[in-house]
Amino acid sequence: MAQNEPLTSLERKIEALRVKDKSSEDRKVLDEVFDKDTLLAIYKMMTDGVIETVELPISTGKEGNVFLCRGPEGKLLALKIYRMATSTFKRISKYIEGDPRFKGLSGSHRKIIFAWATKEFRNLQRLKDAGVRVPSPIKYHRNLLAMEYIGTEEAPAPMLRHFDLEDPEEMYETLVHFVSLAYQKARLVHGDLSEYNVLVHENRPVLIDCGQAMIIDHPNALEFLRRDIENLNRYFRSLDVDTMEGDEVLRIVTGGKR
Repeated sequence: MAQNEPLTSLERKIEALRVKDKSSEDRKVLDEVFDKDTLLAIYKMMTDGVIETVELPISTGKEGNVFLCRGPEGKLLALKIYRMATSTFKRISKYIEGDPRFKGLSGSHRKIIFAWATKEFRNLQRLKDAGVRVPSPIKYHRNLLAMEYIGTEEAPAPMLRHFDLEDPEEMYETLVHFVSLAYQKARLVHGDLSEYNVLVHENRPVLIDCGQAMIIDHPNALEFLRRDIENLNRYFRSLDVDTMEGDEVLRIVTGGKR
């Protein structure tokens, strides 16, 4: 009986979240996220000593939801849960299929989504090792990714688009530098970089949602790199920053190799 107590407690916590998020759309999302297999995967992270409790939702993304959790010693961490829905599979499969690190992967959409969690874990580690500020990855299991929580006890760090920058020029230069480090040291292209996928914590940017990041040998890497640069320039020009031309940024990022 005692052995199942954490799982029972988890189920009660999830049910409380369903009641709290009263709209039918919110309940539908929670039902998609917390299926039986996902609950068992969270339970595994609990028994492994990674998670103690699931607290509350932080954000809802294209592929999954992020929840605030506490570890055994009360430390805050973030848990990303990739939804097992067919629509999620259709969106992400093209990134997996084009990535040589996952060559030969086939099978059900469940396997693809499990591979996506693995991919984001690896991408975060590569970016962190290259000096790019990202949430530190902690552990992945099936469709779960535990990682560093970015924020304070009071609130998660805001998106760039919601943050009133004191020095937009410095933020722009830092992000161009991060894109360069990602390309030249981690050999990765984020692929979906915008003001929605950058958090601001302690006045410094943190890149998030790195699951779709691809190695620079990916056939679409240059196309996605150009789009990342265009997104940065578009946003910072809206803040009256005198940005560089796209081709100039591209030369800086690639070290003049493109």
